[in-house]
Amino acid sequence: MNNILLFKTDIKTKKSLKTVKPVFNNHPYIDNWYVDTEDIDNVLKIYALNNVTENEVIKLVNGIGFYCEVLED
Repeated sequence: MNNILLFKTDIKTKKSLKTVKPVFNNHPYIDNWYVDTEDIDNVLKIYALNNVTENEVIKLVNGIGFYCEVLED
């Protein structure tokens, strides 16, 4: 079962995307991910298994030097 998690980030450039790419691509429970760099909130959308939490994603993104918070409706 997949969850879709949405976050507001400061991931804005191709260089930034290259930094986050290995973190998400090598994560065993993240199936797919996308950053909408055209959106004002630079929305990070993650398709993940149920055992990936919002806090885990925030820690991953913060750990590589980027801002990340849950995107509220």
